[in-house]
Amino acid sequence: MKKFITYLFVVTLTFLCSITLPLLAQSSNELTVSAAGSLTRVLEEIKPIYEQKNPEIKLVYNFGASGSLQQQIEQGAPVDIFFSAAAKQMDGLASKNLIIPETRRDLLTNDLVLIAPTNLATIASFEDLTKSEVQKIAIGDPASVPAGQYAEETLKFYGILEEVKDRLVYGTNVTQVLTYVESGNVDAGMVFLTDAKTTEKVKIVSTAAPESHSPIVYPIAIIKDSKQPEIAKEFIDFLASSEGQIVFNKYGFKLK
Repeated sequence: MKKFITYLFVVTLTFLCSITLPLLAQSSNELTVSAAGSLTRVLEEIKPIYEQKNPEIKLVYNFGASGSLQQQIEQGAPVDIFFSAAAKQMDGLASKNLIIPETRRDLLTNDLVLIAPTNLATIASFEDLTKSEVQKIAIGDPASVPAGQYAEETLKFYGILEEVKDRLVYGTNVTQVLTYVESGNVDAGMVFLTDAKTTEKVKIVSTAAPESHSPIVYPIAIIKDSKQPEIAKEFIDFLASSEGQIVFNKYGFKLK
């Protein structure tokens, strides 16, 4: 009798494990998304919406300057999706065969704006950056921050880059540039419109003309070494859906 009970227990335990172990494996699906810093707030809001609809998936975000994220992926960082603030960094990964080409799409657009502390009345246009009173202008580092790349192109377009070059203060990302302006440590800064709209401590002085810089696009793609390309594709489809669009529009992004 004891042998039969033991046998019954083992059979039952084996059956339960055959059910629960796949469920446990399924519930631990993590999707790692490396995304530009300017996407932090909007993607953080999207996270609980997506996870509620897909409880078996956990989103893990890695935010930073697009150039830095590109380097991390090139060095083998375990990433499923790259969401850049410019084509340049995505092109770099594509040239090294590190993304799945057919999954790449330009998902969003944005605007570049000139901002200043709310209590500063010196600046009313890009040309005003040449005034002697304007001592410090914050932009992202053009080498790694797309907003900085666009800012440098814009200053060149308006014919003032050489004149203000010695006044430029470089931030490691757009958040740092925004903080410099909010604190009054600089007289002006150049960030994306979506960043400027997150605070009441700065004012938007002017919006850069579209022709003054390269097209601002946010490309997204699945990394070739992703262990979960199907789940990654489903998440990208969700971002491009009407439900995702509502959240992006709320923060000032426009779907491409």
